[in-house]
Amino acid sequence: MYSELIFKVALRGETLLTSPRWNKGTAFTKEERNDFGLTGRLPSRINTIEEQCDRAYDQLHSRDTPIQRNSFLQSLKEQNWVLYYSLLSRHLKELTSIIYTPTEAEAIENYSHLFRRSEGLFLTFPDQDSMEEDFLEQTRGKDIELIVCTDAEAILGIGDQGVGISSAKSAIYTLLGGINPAKAFSVTLDVGTDNERLLSDQLYVGWPSRRVRGDEYDKFIDKFVQLIRKHHPHCLLHFEDFGVTNAQRLLELYRNEHSVFNDDIQGTGAVTLAALMAAIGVTKSKLADQRYVIFGAGSAGLGIAKQTGVSREEANKKFYLVDRFGLIKQSLGPNKIRPALQEFVRPDQEWSDIPTNDAGEVELLEVVRKVRPTVLIGCSTKGGAFTERVVRAMKEGCKRPIIFPLSNPSNLVEVDPKDANDWTEGMALLATGSPFPPAKMPNGKDYVIAECNNALIYPGLGFGSMLSQSRQMTDGMIIAGAQRLAALSPALKDPDSGLLPDFQDAPAANLEVAIAVAQQAFDEGIQGVSWGREEVRTKAEDKQWKPAYGRYEYDEQGAK
Repeated sequence: MYSELIFKVALRGETLLTSPRWNKGTAFTKEERNDFGLTGRLPSRINTIEEQCDRAYDQLHSRDTPIQRNSFLQSLKEQNWVLYYSLLSRHLKELTSIIYTPTEAEAIENYSHLFRRSEGLFLTFPDQDSMEEDFLEQTRGKDIELIVCTDAEAILGIGDQGVGISSAKSAIYTLLGGINPAKAFSVTLDVGTDNERLLSDQLYVGWPSRRVRGDEYDKFIDKFVQLIRKHHPHCLLHFEDFGVTNAQRLLELYRNEHSVFNDDIQGTGAVTLAALMAAIGVTKSKLADQRYVIFGAGSAGLGIAKQTGVSREEANKKFYLVDRFGLIKQSLGPNKIRPALQEFVRPDQEWSDIPTNDAGEVELLEVVRKVRPTVLIGCSTKGGAFTERVVRAMKEGCKRPIIFPLSNPSNLVEVDPKDANDWTEGMALLATGSPFPPAKMPNGKDYVIAECNNALIYPGLGFGSMLSQSRQMTDGMIIAGAQRLAALSPALKDPDSGLLPDFQDAPAANLEVAIAVAQQAFDEGIQGVSWGREEVRTKAEDKQWKPAYGRYEYDEQGAK
C-alpha cells in the first residue's frame, strides 16, 4: 500500500484533505488520522490505492461522453494527485485519449463554460506591470523544474482559444516521463484572442481583446522569459500551441539562452524522425538517401524538415514542401512564403515543364510524380489529401514507400492507413498521428499501424534535460532521443510490427529517451550537475516520481 518514503508534512485537518499533493482520502492510516486531526473527518474504512482506483474507475464510467470523463478526471486531479496518476497508469491507453489528444481539445474549446477552479498561472497583457510579483506569489518556495507556457493561438484542430491552459501537457510529463507534479508549473500568457466566438461570449474568462502582436507582444513574452531565467535558471521552458508566426521565431530567439523546447516543432520532428529511422532500418537504406515531400508547411511540417539531421545546405535538395498554395516555389512570392520557409523554396525553372492549376500552383500529385519521393508526410489537417492517385504514384517511384499521415484528429488524417496499405499492395511503411486498427496484408497477416504520438518522446526529452540540468536543449540531444526511441522499434525484429513502441510502453520508452538525452548533454559538456555521465541511468531511475502513498509524520517545519 505504501512506498518506503516518509514525508514530513506541516498540514492538518481540512487543509490536508484539500491539498491534492498530500491528500490520501480514505487511504490515511489510523495513526495518520490521529496525528493529523482527521479522526471523524473520514469514514471508518481504510482503503488501499487499488480499492480507490477501482472506485474511481467505476465512477468514471458512469459518465457517458469523453468530455464528461475529462471533467471527472480533472476534478480527481484537483483532489488527489496519487490517485489520479495511479488510475491513469492502470488504464494508460484508454485514459490518455481522455486527458490529452483528442478530448482535451474539446475541453479547451469549451474552457470558459467548463471553468470551475483555476489551475496554474494566468499572466495577462494589461497586468504586465505586476508580472514578477504575480509570478513569485505563485512559485515562492517551490523547486520548479518544468514550466509549460502557452498563448493558445494555435491549438491543434481548433486554432485560437485565447486562454487554453496547458496543464494536460504537464500531466503527460508526469504520467509518461516521471516528472514530479510538484515541480511542474503551467502558465497561460493571455495576449487576447482573434476568435470571434470567444470575443462575443459573455462567459469568456480571458481578456476580451484582439491579440496583441508586434513589438508589444515580443516585449511581453521577453519579460516572462527573463523572469524564468532569473528565478529558475535550470528549469525547462516548454512552449506549447504558439502560432505559426511566433513558434519557430521564439524558439530560435531563446534556445541559445535557456533550455527551451517547442513540442509542436521539435517534439513532432523528433517522434517522426524516430519513426523514419525505424522505417529505413526496415528498408536497409539511409536518411541521406531519402527524398521527402511534406504536405503542410506549418510549425509541425517545418519542425519535421529541420529535425531529420540533414544539413541546411542539403535541405533544399532533399525536401519538397507543399502547403495550401501548392509547392513552395519562388513565384509564390513573399506574401505566400513565410521567412521560416526560405531555405526550402524551389526555383521556378525546376518546375517549368510541370502542369499547374488555374492559380499557377503545383499541386501535390504533380510533385509526387516528378520527385518520386521515398517519404510522404502529412501534417496539413486536410483530410483525404493523399488520394489513391497520389499514393499509387508514390508506389510507382518507390518499392517500399514511407507514408506518414500525421494530422489529428482521425477525421483530418490525409489518408486512412488501411487504404494506403491496400493501394501499395502492403508495401507501405505507415505511421499515423491518431490510433488506427491494424491493416490486413496480402498474405493475411495484420500490419500494425504505428501511432506517431509526440507523447512517446517529448516527456523523455524534457526529463533528460531536467535530469542533466542542461543549459540548452540542443539538436544533438533531440536526435539522441530520437535514435534511442527508434532502436526500440518492434519493426526492427518483425517488419509487420509497428514502427514505434506500443503506447502502453510509453513510460519505459520515455525513460530510455531521457537517459540518451542526458548522456548527450554530458557529451556536449552542457550539463549543470556535479555527478558523472556513468551515473545517468541510476539517477534517472531514482528521480522518477511514482504515484504511491508514502508514510506521513507531522512536522510544523515540514512540507506544505
